[in-house]
Amino acid sequence: MASLKDIRGRIQSFKNMRKITRAMEMVAAARLRRAEQRIEALRPYADAIRRMTSRASQAAENIPSLPILEEKDEIRRVGLLLVTGDRGLAGPFNAQIIRAGNRRSAELRADRVETIWYVSGRRGESSLRFRGLELGGAWTGFTDRPAFADARAIADGLASAYVDGRVDRVEITYNGYISAVRQEVRHETLLPLQQADVLEADEEESEDDIHRRALWIYEPDPEEILARLVPDYVEISIFRALLESTASEHGARMTAMRNASDNAAELIDDLTLEANRQRQAEITQEIMEVVAGAEALR
Repeated sequence: MASLKDIRGRIQSFKNMRKITRAMEMVAAARLRRAEQRIEALRPYADAIRRMTSRASQAAENIPSLPILEEKDEIRRVGLLLVTGDRGLAGPFNAQIIRAGNRRSAELRADRVETIWYVSGRRGESSLRFRGLELGGAWTGFTDRPAFADARAIADGLASAYVDGRVDRVEITYNGYISAVRQEVRHETLLPLQQADVLEADEEESEDDIHRRALWIYEPDPEEILARLVPDYVEISIFRALLESTASEHGARMTAMRNASDNAAELIDDLTLEANRQRQAEITQEIMEVVAGAEALR
């Protein structure tokens, strides 16, 4: 049985730990609010870019003969971008992306398709390297507050790999933000445009919307507009994924730290009760010794 001194030492350790987890929870909550504001500001623009790209592709009679728009005859290598965080202590946030990437890689292997790994965030990079996987590219150091330049760097790397023929398709897996306590793993296809999820954006258009779109006049022609929009579409899609992932990470960390604080409080209560019982037992023993000594003097 642990001594009273040891129990009190453990109580103090858990109290110190609770102070740290509460502070981390408050920091994550403040960062989460800023991340939510950035997502709210970006979503309308990102949705507009997706709609414009989708409608321009539907209006174009011929897909422009640009390398980034060329659809490969055979899919032999798929570039899979995993969006993770630079830090841990965020519950299952990073692990669920790694698991989703492994599941997708297994599906591709079953179809005899090779996976070329790309990753954003130190946690994902270290996990993939620990598994002995070779990375086609890694970008780290900005997951707490990603900038558009970071998304552009990732987009340039993926687009170059696609144009150079190192990959035949580009996919992305990230945590989509729903609320502070709920995030969902999302998987999207970025390139080629003919297979991208952006073309599914307008599937639920009403007949009036389709009729109005048929009356649009494009200047310049849809093919030229599409050629200009595709690089922006890739960049803004990656930037949105980075912001969604950042908000999800802060939400997951806030929840994890709150749970850690609650668990520490429960342990402190249990140890305090044990300490009180042991102290009471010591007091009782001392009283019995005093009584026994008094009886011996009679």
